[in-house]
Amino acid sequence: MSWRPGDPKRAIKAMVRVDQAGEYGATRIYAGQLAVMGDRHPMARSIAGMAAQEDRHQAFFDAMIARRGVRPTLLQPLWNVAGFALGAATAAIGPEAAMACTAAVETEIDKHYTEQLEALGEDDPELSAAIAEFQAEELEHRDIALASGAERAPAYPLLSGLIRLGCRIAIATAKRI
Repeated sequence: MSWRPGDPKRAIKAMVRVDQAGEYGATRIYAGQLAVMGDRHPMARSIAGMAAQEDRHQAFFDAMIARRGVRPTLLQPLWNVAGFALGAATAAIGPEAAMACTAAVETEIDKHYTEQLEALGEDDPELSAAIAEFQAEELEHRDIALASGAERAPAYPLLSGLIRLGCRIAIATAKRI
């Protein structure tokens, strides 16, 4: 049987692909932030803790991609460079800008995961459970970022808006490419 529009199996594969790409991008953002801030900065422990959770999320989706035969995004080399550059650039502006980046990304990921959970319903309990667990951790990251001064970053509304737009574009692109 050939693919038909609205095929739920294809939609779930796109979800797995975009989630793996997003978690990979998150690991690269934190790697860029830590490369600039170093391990002695007071914010480094929080960032390293968030990075460890993102590593675990990525490992889950890496395994799911392999197990389910899902093609990863062809844009992974771009996510590697862009994620690291975004993390490094925001950290270079200052710790509040690094936290603004985290708050913006996690705000979009929360919306993205909510949409996925609604679309999945009861169709894929394994994927739904992972998304719900990871979403809770992403919200913790956002809350840590906000409590750490994200909204005090220079030009916060502009910076946050641009990063959120970039996330939405990355999500839409990774579903297809």
